Amino acid sequence: MLSLIIFSPLAFALALAFGPWGGHKSARRAALVLSLAQAAFTAWVLWGGDFSAAGFQLQERLAWLPALGAGYHVGLDGISRWLVALNALLLPIAVLSSWNAVERYPRAHYALMFALQSMVYGVFLSLDMLQFYIFWEASLLPMYFLIGVWGGERRLYATVKFVLYTLAGSLLMLLALVWMAFLARTQTGHLSFDFLDWSSLAIPAGQQMWLFAAFFLAFAIKVPLFPFHTWLPDAHVEAPTAGSILLAGVLLKLGTYALMRFNLGLFPEAAHAFQKPVLIICLIGAVYGALMVLVQRDFKKMVAYSSVSHMGLCVLGLFSFTLAGEQGALLTMLNHGISTGALFLIVGMFYERTHTRDLSVYGGAVLKMPVLGLLFLPVALSSMGVPGTNGFVNEFLCLRGAFEAFPWAGAVAALTVILGAAYMLRLTQKVMYGPLGGAKMEALTDITTRERASLGVLVALIFALGIFPEGILSNTQPSVQAVLARLTPGASTPAAPAPAAGGEARP
Repeated sequence: MLSLIIFSPLAFALALAFGPWGGHKSARRAALVLSLAQAAFTAWVLWGGDFSAAGFQLQERLAWLPALGAGYHVGLDGISRWLVALNALLLPIAVLSSWNAVERYPRAHYALMFALQSMVYGVFLSLDMLQFYIFWEASLLPMYFLIGVWGGERRLYATVKFVLYTLAGSLLMLLALVWMAFLARTQTGHLSFDFLDWSSLAIPAGQQMWLFAAFFLAFAIKVPLFPFHTWLPDAHVEAPTAGSILLAGVLLKLGTYALMRFNLGLFPEAAHAFQKPVLIICLIGAVYGALMVLVQRDFKKMVAYSSVSHMGLCVLGLFSFTLAGEQGALLTMLNHGISTGALFLIVGMFYERTHTRDLSVYGGAVLKMPVLGLLFLPVALSSMGVPGTNGFVNEFLCLRGAFEAFPWAGAVAALTVILGAAYMLRLTQKVMYGPLGGAKMEALTDITTRERASLGVLVALIFALGIFPEGILSNTQPSVQAVLARLTPGASTPAAPAPAAGGEARP
């Protein structure tokens, strides 16, 4: 089942690229149907799991490169379940966002989005670390072409910067992976890249420091954390709307997911040693990102810097080493994908009509676009963390976790709530209300049925997850507690034996 989830989008990508699609209309319709079918299948697989206990379910193992200790190994737990669901949700939204926006090479555009989805699934579901690394690196290629071919004027600069930053971090991760494989041979007698084998290793504290640092740098660049964030605004500004939705919605989550799964799960002593420096970096990034939003004049860059702030708060929750903070971070990964994906979708709707992102041009849009004005407000409230929306739950849990760990960290992080309200209220006032802008605003037309459907789904989720977060929290708690158990001083590091493929979750 998990292999079908991972590789069916890749098969769809090939079908879209080389299939008998006569023109733009048939290609985009095929892309929408295939994305919805893939999302429905993924939802069916995820719905059937029992996540009342920690452990990996639906595992599949195949021999691949036994001489190198590498195999094909996938599995699903409460942490990866909702991120897989987010990846399935956002592809149909991205397809709808590019319905009329992509005129050049539409089949290639849709094929690359499906290929990206496949690679992201591979990252979230891989339990063999060499396999994880291959999917991690392969996810760069579709995004490189999405930005490089369909991006803005400075697209080549943005793509090269994005790829170079990520590759630099990935090289360190590859060295750490090889180190861990040889460490496994020293203790078990055979090379192994399997995460479950690594979980049972007794890693010396000194080696943990170096390994933690190598993994952390690779994942921090992808998040991105301050000061590795500079590639993100450029990539977002130059990316097409669909690229920005997928970049903010799922690609950034690869870094936060990996930090939770591997840095905290494999190197508990090093995690405690690096806890305070990482918290300081997160606080700087969260406050700095929010302050940068306040001075932006580009609509899209404003949303991009808000991602820097929210991701800083997410990793802050991760490194609080509390249940509230860990669950808040996991909810932030999910909710940020929904809320920020909706903001980038709205930016795309405006750009298709005005062909500018300069906020000085905007004003009074609600007079011409009342339906968009109605849907824009809950998205803005979610980004501010207003109670009743999904943004409130994860912000509250991350802040609570920070306060439990270090009150000073929670106090500083609380500034982002005030700054977030300041920049989102400013954005809402500037774009939607006030006097009607110039000729570009006069010519605005309200969003179409297609646009209402795509944005309406995200708005419905904003309220659903804000009012009923327990459905996710209860499902993720056992897996999160398993991570926290490894971080508890004095806890035994060896993991229990893994179940057979498709068997019950291990305790």
